Amino acid sequence: MPGFEVFGEEEKKEIMDVLETGVLFRYEFGEQRKGIFKVRSFEEKFASYCGTNHGQAVTSGTAALKVALAVMGVGPGDEVITQGFTFVATWEAIFDVGAVPVFTEIDETLNMDPADLEKKITAKTRAIIPVHMLGAPARIKEIKVIADKHGIPVLEDTAQAAGGTIDGKRLGSFGLCGTFSFDAVKTMTTGEGGMIVTDDENLWRQMSEYHDHGHDHAVNPGGRGGEGRSFIGFNYRMMELQGAMGLAQLAKLDGMIASQKKNKAALKEAAAKIPGVSFRTILDEEGDTATFLGFFLPDADTAKKVNAVLRENGAGAIAFGENTWHFYPKWEHLLAGSTLARSGWPFNDEYSKRRVVYDADVLPASAAIMNRLLVYQVPVNLSGEQLAKMTAALGKAAEVL
Repeated sequence: MPGFEVFGEEEKKEIMDVLETGVLFRYEFGEQRKGIFKVRSFEEKFASYCGTNHGQAVTSGTAALKVALAVMGVGPGDEVITQGFTFVATWEAIFDVGAVPVFTEIDETLNMDPADLEKKITAKTRAIIPVHMLGAPARIKEIKVIADKHGIPVLEDTAQAAGGTIDGKRLGSFGLCGTFSFDAVKTMTTGEGGMIVTDDENLWRQMSEYHDHGHDHAVNPGGRGGEGRSFIGFNYRMMELQGAMGLAQLAKLDGMIASQKKNKAALKEAAAKIPGVSFRTILDEEGDTATFLGFFLPDADTAKKVNAVLRENGAGAIAFGENTWHFYPKWEHLLAGSTLARSGWPFNDEYSKRRVVYDADVLPASAAIMNRLLVYQVPVNLSGEQLAKMTAALGKAAEVL
């Protein structure tokens, strides 16, 4: 991780196909593009890779969440449950459709705790968004059972776990929809970009129209139809250059994951020598994308002590308990209700009355887990020199304890 580590002739060829036509727009210009529809091909191949019937490419993983929620009918007055360890985009998208995010605890999978999910469901819950964080699966089968019991659709945030599986089934294909991110630091990248996959043809068609200002895609996805519109939309279109990149990167995804697994195994072997260490729960080792190695120390003080040694030796780990992008108690703008809207929306209603307040201390089980956690991002290409540096640092940490 990330996919730019393996940029090569394949990406160049796909991009040159686009530049030679001069058509960067994903729709129309049939004669000029000479049959080349890179985004359409990317959608079809990515959906097939995921084992789903349909794919809708968009401008980012964040846009994928927004588009999926919009066509699922989620809006003001609704609640959407997600987890307290995720990238801010997950709950930003919920707010952006007018709904209120509700956060669950995580367990040692570093993903949604199904037991806490059950407690958070109310009459206002309209969707559940489990996140397959750091490349490994949430307890999606258990989550789906709970969601189905309550008649609530599941939207899988698979931004960080493209290519992952449980029992051979692709992550992102368990729920009503699955969303993906292809930004600059993902295992497969298009620079910016995202995808939604689904088996629901009607939902997919609404996505295709919503992401293109509501244009009628009667002849979808090659043209924009007769300009009829059934509902309003917005612009979240992916351009042809991104689609071209996606095709080349998708072809390399399984190989990149295989390299990450090899590199992760070497790092895990070294980390296992630290006294008292334990590792993140991986529900299906075969289906892990191996983009990150997560390991726990017995307590927060020990984790800080170990990471201090790792940093001193040039191989510091990520302490996600301190991370301001991914962990609920560190989202100061969420906790403070910070917004540019004069009314205070989305934290206030249309009458400027507070509709939601977040408390930094409401996820104590997650905090206990996160404060003991250290994480290494696993490269696709890990040089022998860098591996030696990291394993030596881990060895030094083992000596200190």
